[in-house]
Amino acid sequence: MNGAFFIDKEINCTSRDVVNEIVKKCETSKVGHTGTLDPLATGVLVVCVGKATKLVNMLTCEHKTYEAEITLGIETDTYDITGNILKEEIPNISDEEIINVVNSFKGEYEQEVPIYSAVKINGKKLYEYAREGKEVELPKRLVSIDDIKIISDIKRENNRIIFNIDVSVSKGTYIRSLVNDIAHKLNTIGVMSSLRRTKLGDISISECKSIDDITFSDMISVKELLKRYDIVKVSDELKKDILNGKIIDNIYGKNLIVFCDLEDKVLAIYKKYDKDETKIKPEIVLGGI
Repeated sequence: MNGAFFIDKEINCTSRDVVNEIVKKCETSKVGHTGTLDPLATGVLVVCVGKATKLVNMLTCEHKTYEAEITLGIETDTYDITGNILKEEIPNISDEEIINVVNSFKGEYEQEVPIYSAVKINGKKLYEYAREGKEVELPKRLVSIDDIKIISDIKRENNRIIFNIDVSVSKGTYIRSLVNDIAHKLNTIGVMSSLRRTKLGDISISECKSIDDITFSDMISVKELLKRYDIVKVSDELKKDILNGKIIDNIYGKNLIVFCDLEDKVLAIYKKYDKDETKIKPEIVLGGI
């Protein structure tokens, strides 16, 4: 059994919980997901099974799209509504200021990783430092905000300002941190009060099902997973070289190629060879699935 399930993760469960459910359904331990969603978050979670788990890192690198609710006037230790409240205030900000600041985040910027995250410093996860009350210098990453816009009315309720954004980001971007940074640029405090991943690469939320509704018939084949890339069918002779991981001539003029055999089984993914751009080398050998 090799393929992937497109899951619409529910709130208050972890990505690992979803993986465990797929392990039970498929009766295999060879299962992995393509990017963690916090328990608060819902939406697109791709879970790979069998040899398709070799594609996890490749799919994790895809850009992602989210819908997030921002609540200004409250600060927590986790940057989201589930954390311990550190501070509260009544924000006094115009709609125009909010719109201008949100729009200003389009592009690249240095984002500080939140303390409540699984990023490791000196072999130890940041959230472990936080739970022990130890201070640590938080790393920064260059992230890309491909698009960001407000998609709701800007409401004022119970001394809070609440609105929703739609945002497309690069791998490694923390939406919680983005919300925190937006609030700081507005000279106030704020948290992410809800989050929904609506897209992972070309995979949309409309293609996903809840973990309870998923059946074996919903499994996406490896070839379907890779349909956005250039797919080339090869002869039996070249098939042997590909399965053996041989570096071959790049007669295709492409940076990335998916090779299939004459029976449409996926053999391998090849990429341009850095040491010789006239060649391509194996990136992932799948063996014909």
